[in-house]
Amino acid sequence: MKIYQNLTIRQKQIVWAWAFLALPVLFYTVIRFYPTANAILISFQNWNLLGDRTWAGLENYQKLFADPVFWHVFRNTFVYLLLGTPVSLVVSFIIAYHLDKTRFMHGFLRMLYFLPFMTSAVAMAWVWRWFYQPVPIGLFNNFLAAAGIPQVSFLNSTTNALPSVLAPAIWAGLGFQVIIFMAGLRAIPKSYYEAAKIDGVSWWTVLWEITLPLLKPTIVFIVVFSSIGFLRIFDHVFNMTTGNPGGPLNSTKPLVLMIYETAFSSFDMGYAAAQTVVLFAVLLFVSLVQLRIMRDK
Repeated sequence: MKIYQNLTIRQKQIVWAWAFLALPVLFYTVIRFYPTANAILISFQNWNLLGDRTWAGLENYQKLFADPVFWHVFRNTFVYLLLGTPVSLVVSFIIAYHLDKTRFMHGFLRMLYFLPFMTSAVAMAWVWRWFYQPVPIGLFNNFLAAAGIPQVSFLNSTTNALPSVLAPAIWAGLGFQVIIFMAGLRAIPKSYYEAAKIDGVSWWTVLWEITLPLLKPTIVFIVVFSSIGFLRIFDHVFNMTTGNPGGPLNSTKPLVLMIYETAFSSFDMGYAAAQTVVLFAVLLFVSLVQLRIMRDK
């Protein structure tokens, strides 16, 4: 106590700050830093969850980079990213832009768009899986049959399976992105639009020169958040391809599903940890590149 009493006011403030920060810092270290460091360590070992760990060096990484299935899954993961992120960004902005100008049933419409984001991903995946079934069960194929159009093999085709899984994943995240875009639109001062209206500026110029530049922080957040989500996609793929995890010929399998199967089906924790480290590196690299490209000049 004497030591504390002899401290200056500034030093006491620092002590109290660290006292309040100690618990969350400890919690974050136990939850984040330790598992990450442990995963990196396991990636250099052989372990089947039951026996002792043995040192393997770079063996797991050599096996990984020589595995054709890994490169196929790696490609699938980036297809999810490169298709899902721009499509969800454009669609959510269009919805938010027009919804922001709508006054009739505005709150109800906003709730409808946000509802899928609050719905369980597992339940949603199974509903969409039912939609994709052949006649007479599947909703979509029933519509096609009623219109005289041949049935489409949505989940059992190497061509259609990935877009079929990606569609509900995009739809599920639209509500959150629409709400964030609407918050960004509401934060833009109305004086800019009033000045543009007085000057007779076209709506396209207003959109391109005022709205989008002032929405840049919002766009950066949504792009990074959405990219991380698509790189980590798992629930929709796993539940929509339950009978054949990853789809026909692994056409829909993302890296997270490969990690899950390697760890809990093959019980090869070292190889799964190596895949996890690669995924972590990809997430970090993609996020930093996006922040670098889209940062304010």
